[in-house]
Amino acid sequence: MAILSARQKMGAAALVMGISVLLSRFMGLARDKVISWQFGAAGESDIYFAAFVVPDFINYLLAGGYMSITLIPLLNELFEEDEEEGWRFFGTVFTWATLAILTLAVLGWLAASPLARLVAPGFSPDQQIRLAHFLRIVLPAQIFFLPGACISALLYIRRQFVVPALMPLIYNGFILLGGIILPRVGLAQGMEGFCWGVLAGAFIGAFLLPLLAVREGGFTFRPGLRHPRLGRLGWLALPLIVGQSVVVLDEQFMRIFGSLAGEGAVSLLNYARRVMMVPVGVVAQAAGVASFPFLASLAAKKAWGEFDGALGTALRSSMIVVVPMTAWLLLVSPEVLGLIFEGGRFSPEQTNAAAPLLRIMLLSVPFWALQQVTGRAFYARQDTLTPAVVGTLATLAALPAYLWLLPRLGGQAALGVAGVAACSVALYAVALALVACRRWGFGAFEGVAASAVRSFILSLPALLLAWGAVFAVERAGGTLPLLARQFVLLAVSGFVFVLGWGLTARFFAPEYLHIVSAPLLRRLRKGGQRAGR
Repeated sequence: MAILSARQKMGAAALVMGISVLLSRFMGLARDKVISWQFGAAGESDIYFAAFVVPDFINYLLAGGYMSITLIPLLNELFEEDEEEGWRFFGTVFTWATLAILTLAVLGWLAASPLARLVAPGFSPDQQIRLAHFLRIVLPAQIFFLPGACISALLYIRRQFVVPALMPLIYNGFILLGGIILPRVGLAQGMEGFCWGVLAGAFIGAFLLPLLAVREGGFTFRPGLRHPRLGRLGWLALPLIVGQSVVVLDEQFMRIFGSLAGEGAVSLLNYARRVMMVPVGVVAQAAGVASFPFLASLAAKKAWGEFDGALGTALRSSMIVVVPMTAWLLLVSPEVLGLIFEGGRFSPEQTNAAAPLLRIMLLSVPFWALQQVTGRAFYARQDTLTPAVVGTLATLAALPAYLWLLPRLGGQAALGVAGVAACSVALYAVALALVACRRWGFGAFEGVAASAVRSFILSLPALLLAWGAVFAVERAGGTLPLLARQFVLLAVSGFVFVLGWGLTARFFAPEYLHIVSAPLLRRLRKGGQRAGR
């Protein structure tokens, strides 16, 4: 019963994080809609997207995206042994994290001009000057991300998922506000307002909000520079610092190599990737983030049987959900891109150019789910070395593929960038899962591939119905405005697809339908009970 309860809580946590990521992705898409409307896929938007290469790399260099992952297991152990010692350790980590990110951000700010030339070799000199200006605005935002990640680790330990779920929403909201308001009041030009929004959103969403939340549950800050467990944290973080995984660098590769694929390629790749990351975030990342505290707790107890059970549940559930979602998106890729981005300076021709890029990237989504959950299983066992080594090898395999393929594709180089990115993620995910199977046995991974295949087969009738709905809407909605027709097409085809998949699953795989619907129904019941009180 305890295991069942833990799995139910893991499912509820995954639902909370999934809803958060879904809303965050939609806000991100709304932000990119404003960008595409105002700037299309051209020089200014290319510069803006390229401005994140250096800040993101600094974040990866300090394992900022993995701070919670490396910190949670150690804090869990110390708080169980001695709470006072846990707070001392947290204060020491926070101090070092702040000093390190502050130093690198200042150095990057001072070297913005040469860095701009390095990360965007295909840009003109004027574009590189503009890129350096953008860099000097967004780089200081990193100062708030890393300390904020340390604070968020405390919230995850307490199983407080709501505030971490709100953080990306606030961050994206400020970017959107900055991009819309600042140019209108004359405080920014072009896409500079979005850059200032990044800085404000990082401070308020990534740092201030979790700080206020963690203080409500009790917070003791003891800054320091020395602690016996600091070496252990460094040992866990070192592989993440030295090794650069393809799943965190693929976006940067798209920007760097996209700058060599002609004007607008960086923006088109970015717009396509934004849509692809919706199912990745809603299912894959949410499942990984939600399962990690539970996996870390089971690993700390050395309850390996329960660990394998929880890991297997997370993997199979992810595949059951992400495969049909990806299948539907493959069907309606042009309409999704058109609805979100088309209009203003984003033309139908640019929509048609981005659609094949999106379809190529979508093929990697199930592998993203496999990697996100499997990777956190390694981190829960305090093994950061293996994912870093496997991810670095996948990165090293991708680099010659980019360099060899792009010159041979000419005007289709953007397709090559998308293809190499998708293949490298798939390679990494499969290799990491094989390593896990060799070390831990096949127990947790038994049935994962079968779940993905079966979920796809169950999706085929729904896909056929959805294709019919698309055809019917296109025939009947010819007089509707383009935006309205795209909306109706997506709404009708999406409804028909969900209904078709649900009915098929109801008769041939009722357990799949239960996995998809149970967390949502539990949340609705709890909400109804609270409302009844």
